[in-house]
Amino acid sequence: MSAALDVVDLHKSFATGRPAVDGVSFTVPAGEIVVLLGPSGCGKTTTLRCVAGLEHPTAGSISIGDRVVSAPGQGILVAPRHREIGMVFQSYAVWPHMTVRQNVVYPLKQRRTTRADADRKVAETLELVGLSEYADRSVVQLSGGQMQRVALARSLVYRPQLLLLDEPLSNLDAKLRLRLRDDLRRILKQTGMTALYVTHDQAEAVVLADRIGVMRDGKLLQMAPPADVYNRPADLFVANFTGASNLIEGRVAGRDGEFGVVEVKGGARVQAWLARSIAVGETVCVAVRPENVAIGTSNGSNAFTARIVGRRYQGTQTAYDIDLFGVRLEALELGTAARHEVGAEAPVSLSRDACWAYRDDKTATQE
Repeated sequence: MSAALDVVDLHKSFATGRPAVDGVSFTVPAGEIVVLLGPSGCGKTTTLRCVAGLEHPTAGSISIGDRVVSAPGQGILVAPRHREIGMVFQSYAVWPHMTVRQNVVYPLKQRRTTRADADRKVAETLELVGLSEYADRSVVQLSGGQMQRVALARSLVYRPQLLLLDEPLSNLDAKLRLRLRDDLRRILKQTGMTALYVTHDQAEAVVLADRIGVMRDGKLLQMAPPADVYNRPADLFVANFTGASNLIEGRVAGRDGEFGVVEVKGGARVQAWLARSIAVGETVCVAVRPENVAIGTSNGSNAFTARIVGRRYQGTQTAYDIDLFGVRLEALELGTAARHEVGAEAPVSLSRDACWAYRDDKTATQE
């Protein structure tokens, strides 16, 4: 039976350096998939290992269902094997001397499940992950994607309260990763499993998650549905990490509610969404995703003329480098034909909803 996960003010410090996890709090309701996203060293895997019981938190509390499994201040620390969790690692961690069926049934044997019940559960789980016809095959005869499905089935077969996944697709090739990514969300939703998933891959997070938690330097910067993280990043780091690679520096010349006017180099004015704390006169960076730079159109209030300075044809899309306000920006245009020549001038429009102004933080783009 799936259960909620509640993490409150979690801290984890090692012997030296800054805390690996620094005051992280979030809740995963039963049946929800939460993905922790961030660069290497941000604390996402340490958070997951604390939930698993593989790391001992310095402070804070972790509850699974109605049971507190970790609370250093109260002297509570439940062993991993007693937390009723499943875990899928980067490595497949399957037993090479066993068949698929033997790998999957193993957790049930440890729980003294009757043979009839175990056979039924194994058959149901192998069908769920698409491995029924491979039940009696040695796992060493399987592809990487199939072995990861075995690892997933082994973690699901006893229906744990919580499933933890630590970058389980990172060792697969690109094509397999895409296929298993889509299947994984279907499988988790079909079982109603509560899941905490760790990755550094933004596209993976968006596809899998009900909510995404973006982490940096041990802190949780934003926890929100994928569309909110993608379209209203909490700060410049979140925007940049999730793909808003174009940055335009300027000064806030006026504000009207959520939106304002940013004066950029050369005196041009860009209408943009402003973070709540920003006041008129402040220096900001306007973040824009390449796919939100529209070349060849002059619609709306943010209509300008740019010069094409580079072009990279990519089959289904073309990436352009453009010079706008004396700043080199990237633009993506869908289509199988490249429409604009290098050296030409072209109209460019930027939707004000897709231009986000944040207080200038030089460290936000250095990850």
